Amino acid sequence: MSSLVDRRLSGKNRSAVNRQRFLRRFKGQIRKAVSKAIAGRKVADLERGESVSIPSKDMKEPFFHHGPGGRRSIVNPGNREFVSGDRVDRPPGGQGGGGGQASPDGEGMDEFTFELSREEFMDYFFEDLALPDLVKKQLLAIPEVKKVRSGFVSQGNPSNLHVVRSMKQAIGRRLAMGAGPREALREAEAALAELEDRGEGAGSEADDLREQIAALKARIAAVPFIDTWDLRYANRSDQPQPTSRAVMFCLMDVSGSMDESRKDIAKRFFMLLYLFLTRSYEHIDLVFIRHHTVAKEVDEEDFFSSRETGGTVVSSALDLMNEIIRERYPSQGWNIYAAQASDGDNWDDDSPYCRELLVNQILPLVQYYAYVEIAARDPQSLWHAYEQVSAASRRFAMQRILTLEDIYPVFRELFKRKATA
Repeated sequence: MSSLVDRRLSGKNRSAVNRQRFLRRFKGQIRKAVSKAIAGRKVADLERGESVSIPSKDMKEPFFHHGPGGRRSIVNPGNREFVSGDRVDRPPGGQGGGGGQASPDGEGMDEFTFELSREEFMDYFFEDLALPDLVKKQLLAIPEVKKVRSGFVSQGNPSNLHVVRSMKQAIGRRLAMGAGPREALREAEAALAELEDRGEGAGSEADDLREQIAALKARIAAVPFIDTWDLRYANRSDQPQPTSRAVMFCLMDVSGSMDESRKDIAKRFFMLLYLFLTRSYEHIDLVFIRHHTVAKEVDEEDFFSSRETGGTVVSSALDLMNEIIRERYPSQGWNIYAAQASDGDNWDDDSPYCRELLVNQILPLVQYYAYVEIAARDPQSLWHAYEQVSAASRRFAMQRILTLEDIYPVFRELFKRKATA
């Protein structure tokens, strides 16, 4: 009998290869689970992992087994009903009699559940956006911090040894350990000198003092010049870079023409924008404004899921945004960003008013304003009005998105330059 010994190194990630193979095999099911999770996930919760369940029927593998027919000899242990020569009826359908039956109350189905990590979830999120690997790493990167001096520690890397501080510690230790013996040595030497002055230097008392002096000098000499306890290492800690606060306004048209597919494209764009901003700002507020003929500030669930609809008056959303900025987010203390998603349909007499609102009141307060026109075959009235805004201010940018694959190229085009006036 042969014995095989696997001598390959087994690190803490020894199952990583098997996990990647598993993810490749069930890529279709995982992608569906991720798409479903994105549809029900909040923008600010995008970066956490996800629990994925795969039905057991999708995990079955082909195997060899005995089919019906042929001559076979089978030994059934514990048989109390049949003897040699009896005929046994074949189970219906040619299947074995083993295995449990479904519950009479309903059909049961076992599922295999596992957790996708943050990085794996983001890979699947970016996959249908056609993001390059370099950009994925940039969006997933941890914000940079700088190393600052933070005192000294008794243990550390030899390269960080602080010589001056270590010598100070050694001098202080030697002074503390030798203070008592030196004082006793001075007293013994003074006593011996007094005996010698009296002519009693050859007596037993003088000999005892000489022995005591020799012992004290040996004790002082035994104090090490430097000890491991004296070593001090320069310590450096990570200090986050000072960051300002930011607020992102999400404005979306929810009129009758904005169907679920257009809302899904808008949500993906807002998620990408949120990831982009979290790399620069530690504290970010999200403000969701939905509008048809009337604008309303809502939470994220109503923003993407509410079925309330109507006509389209875009200026109502801009008026509400301007009011919120002046009441809650003064431009002196906040970096203000806005992203507007719409199919571009608007009343003809409202689009010029939107242009005036942006140029005269909103753009002077914001860092950047991005407008995306979603799944519109031809530029609409709002697009033509916003073209004049784009020509008047570098803080305003506009692009058109037709499909999911267009989201990242459009996003890269919108944010490829620094947003300055």
